[in-house]
Amino acid sequence: MQHTPQLRTLPLLIAAAFYAHHALAEDAAPAPDVMPSVEVTAAHLKSARIDLSPNVGTTIYSIDKHMVDQLGQGDNTPFNEVLLRLPGVSQDSKGSGSIHVRDDHGNVQYRVNGVQLPESISGFGQSIDTRFVESTDFITGALPAQFGLRTAGIVDIQTKEGQPKSGGRVGVLVGSHDHVEPSAEFFGTQGAFNYYLSGSYLSNGLGIENPLPTRSALHDKTRQSKSFGALSYFLDDNTRLGLMFGTYNGRFQIPNNPAQEPAFAIGGATPPASSQLDENQREKNRFVVLSLQKSMGDFNYQLSGFHQYSELRYIPDALGDLAYNGVSSNTLRSNASSGTQFDASYKLNEAHTLRAGLAYTRQTTHSDNSVSVFDMNDDGTQASTTPRTIVDNGGKTGHSSSVYLQDEWHIGAPLTVNYGVRFDKVAAFVDEQQWSPRVNVAYQLAKGTALHAGYSRYFTPPPQELAAQSSIDKYAGTSNAPEVAASDNVRSERTHYFDVGLSHQFSEQLTFTADAYYKRIRNMLDEGQFGQALILSPFNYDRGFAKGLELSAVYNQKNWGGFLNVTTQKAEASNIVSGQALFGQDELDYIANHYVHVDHDQTVSVSGGAHYHWGDNQVSGDVLYGSGLRMTPDGGAPNSGHLPRYATVNLALTHTWKATPVGTVEGRLALINAFDKVYLLRDGSGIGVGAPQYGERRSLYAGISTSF
Repeated sequence: MQHTPQLRTLPLLIAAAFYAHHALAEDAAPAPDVMPSVEVTAAHLKSARIDLSPNVGTTIYSIDKHMVDQLGQGDNTPFNEVLLRLPGVSQDSKGSGSIHVRDDHGNVQYRVNGVQLPESISGFGQSIDTRFVESTDFITGALPAQFGLRTAGIVDIQTKEGQPKSGGRVGVLVGSHDHVEPSAEFFGTQGAFNYYLSGSYLSNGLGIENPLPTRSALHDKTRQSKSFGALSYFLDDNTRLGLMFGTYNGRFQIPNNPAQEPAFAIGGATPPASSQLDENQREKNRFVVLSLQKSMGDFNYQLSGFHQYSELRYIPDALGDLAYNGVSSNTLRSNASSGTQFDASYKLNEAHTLRAGLAYTRQTTHSDNSVSVFDMNDDGTQASTTPRTIVDNGGKTGHSSSVYLQDEWHIGAPLTVNYGVRFDKVAAFVDEQQWSPRVNVAYQLAKGTALHAGYSRYFTPPPQELAAQSSIDKYAGTSNAPEVAASDNVRSERTHYFDVGLSHQFSEQLTFTADAYYKRIRNMLDEGQFGQALILSPFNYDRGFAKGLELSAVYNQKNWGGFLNVTTQKAEASNIVSGQALFGQDELDYIANHYVHVDHDQTVSVSGGAHYHWGDNQVSGDVLYGSGLRMTPDGGAPNSGHLPRYATVNLALTHTWKATPVGTVEGRLALINAFDKVYLLRDGSGIGVGAPQYGERRSLYAGISTSF
């Protein structure tokens, strides 16, 4: 940890421990006579690129590839599960957003090599493959003016690139639930050109959380493939042209819940048993980014252009969905985004570093729905057993633009202030804009002790690809008619954000951090699942707030270390003012006059772990604890209860064989949920909550890989 005015922490322990363990070996190794110039150039430009983003006054938790190696499944670990080991991050089901940062639903921004990735349509897939990540800075708090639109947390990824020698890695992970996951990586340098390519394929029988507490789910297979590439060419020592691209394809069966009774009759047809339904969902995501980076002494910039395409298709069980839900909707959502991003920094003098930038995105969203429904009588009984089909298609082209300017001012040796302003404008289902001032202060109280505080004004538009509303009038008098026949467009969230934190290094081995935050929110955004298709729909509360406290401790010795993160938080809101047709009238009436917990509010979240390595062996373990997400008890107020608390323990053992005929070989054993804890992530109740979802039961995985 550097003793600088900014607060920068390593709550995940392992990176520092790994470096401490290997420092002697690296120091003892003879230095090469000549370092390849392309490696020096790559390091110089990478440092310049990182310098485009200020960190003053924020809380930063850093993850690197050595830390990932401590997790049970190593670099096969889904990226959202890597983030679960961070303070302020709580777990949710795959269909409901996977993780929540500081009691926000989604609202996480992903950047790869400094470029903000366009959003994909929500679903189960994790388009980011953990294996291509070299390091990640997870930035929270009162963010500088550079970061906007998605602000709960910034996941700033630096990819594996610029490897001085050609090589690669191939491996496979197998285990419970018929899990098979082969993967491969290839990298190298050819003169001024370097490349990194990776790909993986996953097949298992637990694609989505089980709606039952059993070990295996019914009808829950998944097939997923991912690819990623990072290519760069150095035009000269200070100029790099880069190309990044990635693909994701996922197929999911929607798991079945047996022993359900049909609610609707279908003329001339016998509905399948609820254990035999065949609902499926498919997801696609593609992105490509072309970047030009230039370093000119005190002036650095990066200009990028990007394109992204995302698609989600829900295929119903035609008879089953009608029989059990009265609606069978064949749904296709697609979203295409193109845009540009420019970031620049200029060191004016020793006291001031100016940063400025702009971004523009154009999105085209299509929503195509073929919906089978029954006609209904006024008293709610079925008027006809013969379904009819309603075509409900729509689309929207929207635009967003942003510009920012900020100054990092080193007032004196212990004090740094970063202040600035950004302007965001969005024109989609609603036209809105906002000026957002930001100020962050970092103060070095003493050697090893840093204090930070900040205020940020945030402007968060709803995801355009999710914000489309169904044509309510088309469903009047049918089994898909909403109880509330009105629905306002979803608006942008506007937030006043306050944050203060402290970091103290007790010794070279032990570091402690604390961070507190408070958010006052208008048009608070939330999302829920309101149909069979696992597509989230956004809506607004008129007013809301969120507050919390994060504590993190890291201890590292030469061969072992440990970490502990504890978060307590609370988020409440009142009066739903958009998407009203998604709710019942009684629910709306109660929330209009009361503050209620948001469905993803979890009072206490804990993550912790430890590792020990000796020779070519390593043993590690971690624990995740949650006090339970919100639920609605029978006869109780919305979200007034919470699910039972739970704790899961995961263990891993790895061994490395060096200098074998096929390269360096690593073997891995992992035990997930070692004590076979049965726990609910969702019980099907609550505001905007779909089916019950249980966490993964005890599972065993084994992997082997070779690096060459």
